Amino acid sequence: MTPTNPGRAGDHSAPDIHSLDPGIHADLKNKLDYAGYLRLDDLLSCQAPLSSPPHHDELLFIIQHQTTELWFKLAIHEVREAMRLVAADQLEASFKILARVKHIQAQLLNQWSVLATLTPSEYVQFRHVLGPASGLQSHQFRLMEFLLGGKEERLVPLFRHNPAAHADLEAALRGPSLYDEYLRHLARRGLPVPREVLERDYTKTHESHPGVVAVFKAIYSDPERYWDEYEMAEKLVDIDEAYALWRFRHVKVVQRIIGWKRGTGGTAGVSYLAQGVDRRYFPELWDVRTEIGA
Repeated sequence: MTPTNPGRAGDHSAPDIHSLDPGIHADLKNKLDYAGYLRLDDLLSCQAPLSSPPHHDELLFIIQHQTTELWFKLAIHEVREAMRLVAADQLEASFKILARVKHIQAQLLNQWSVLATLTPSEYVQFRHVLGPASGLQSHQFRLMEFLLGGKEERLVPLFRHNPAAHADLEAALRGPSLYDEYLRHLARRGLPVPREVLERDYTKTHESHPGVVAVFKAIYSDPERYWDEYEMAEKLVDIDEAYALWRFRHVKVVQRIIGWKRGTGGTAGVSYLAQGVDRRYFPELWDVRTEIGA
């Protein structure tokens, strides 16, 4: 007698999915399912390697950068909400959001280790298909920098070919950053933030001001009185430090893969990226550390 195969089509002895859990929705015809909600057909069709014949490692390169852009999208969404809350003097409500941004940054930092598995001999086999495409042209990365205060007006023309991205960057360039909103809050709190800092040209990167250092020294000297402002300062240092680590890791991974070659976008490559490693979005929050207890 032939043994029954429980997995055979038409075999009524096959186990029912409800044996796992009677509450499972099994009939999903014409209903919203997981793939539909996440639009996975669209998402998973966005990886289109250009190498011919297709090189195995190009998919890694594409997914690495696409996931980075997704994390940037979420980080921008969160920072903009944090800016709205700070402008409304709701610092405490912004803390959870800024903590989330720090965790997003951790994801961005950790995923460099995946790209680092791409060797020079593998990358060189499909690098040519990128043409002039480069991370330099990531408008979301540039937007994130602008929102945090790292303004570089000279880079905005790179996005003229993309009117929506160009307009978004222009608006962020000319508007206050997260740090500017925090300094405005401190002024409303009665702390002596210098007028020239509050009324500065937002298109320029903020530079350290001794008057602002003094304000932060007062906050760090009396955290019980200025608890929310003190906590906010530490949240911003977390973000600033995380981006410095991300930029450093970026430099080392690029150096590991292409050495000292020029970047595909025309930059000097590693030496260009290295210029940003020591960038500080919130300079007085670093400078005040030298003053505390001095």
